[in-house]
Amino acid sequence: MSLNVAVQMDPIERINIRGDTTFALLLEAQKRGHRLSYYGPPQLAQRGQEVFATVQPIEVRDTVGDHVTFGEARRVALTEFDVILLRQDPPFDMAYITSTHMLERVHPKTLVVNDPASVRNAPEKIFVMEFPDLMPPTLVTRDLAEIKAFRAEYQDIVMKPLYGKGGEAVFRLTADDLNFGSLYDLFSVTFREPWVVQKFLPAVRQGDKRIILVDGEFAGAVNRVPAEGDLRSNLIRGGAAAATDLTPREREICATIGPKLRERGLIFVGIDVIGDFLTEINVTSPTGVRAIKNLGGPDVAAMTWDVIEAKRRAAS
Repeated sequence: MSLNVAVQMDPIERINIRGDTTFALLLEAQKRGHRLSYYGPPQLAQRGQEVFATVQPIEVRDTVGDHVTFGEARRVALTEFDVILLRQDPPFDMAYITSTHMLERVHPKTLVVNDPASVRNAPEKIFVMEFPDLMPPTLVTRDLAEIKAFRAEYQDIVMKPLYGKGGEAVFRLTADDLNFGSLYDLFSVTFREPWVVQKFLPAVRQGDKRIILVDGEFAGAVNRVPAEGDLRSNLIRGGAAAATDLTPREREICATIGPKLRERGLIFVGIDVIGDFLTEINVTSPTGVRAIKNLGGPDVAAMTWDVIEAKRRAAS
């Protein structure tokens, strides 16, 4: 089956293809004979009920410095596509939310991966709060009294922005850290939204595991180990990727949340687990596919396209 596929993403010419999950998905789609088109969020447009974009056909190659060739731009209705990959990176702001409203107009006739309404309604650090039994103690607020009480209870805490990404602005505060007041002031003037306050998990020194679920089923995992002297394990922040297997607790986490992801049309999801605790459910633009395969793990991109093709066959 040959599908007409569009990808909504940030500028493709600027990505680091060695680790980019969207690029891995595009390579696999092209390998299967699917036709690829590319556009960025600024190219979206809506007239009445119809949603359009100015798109460019693309060919992709796994060659650093020469990874994409663009065809001639044309304005098309998004209903012409069989599949749209919604793969723009956060920030998850009003521009992002607006694009989900527009894409909702064409889904599910055009299969949007992930379901745009569910992406909008399941921000990574809020959706995860539906599973408190799987999480470390967590508070979402900007209220100083609430944060002080939480810190007094758990002593060693982490503060991070609610809609942050890639390990940006993640801070650990121990019980006697005198920077707490200044950090609170900084967060309060920098972020309009509440932020996340979480009990610090010492197990992060052994790694923050990224687990990919495809249509609610475990697909692959990579352990991300923080660099010496850094709290953050994100690969773009210097974390080291290591091969890993799932523990019984991690399999329990996947089995618990998998059906909920499937119900919401969240086909491609990356969850983060530290020790025995689920910390995030990433639905906007999860990463990790290339690292998993490079470390000898499964081909998650191929598994994803197997699911997408099956869903298109079932709909036709």
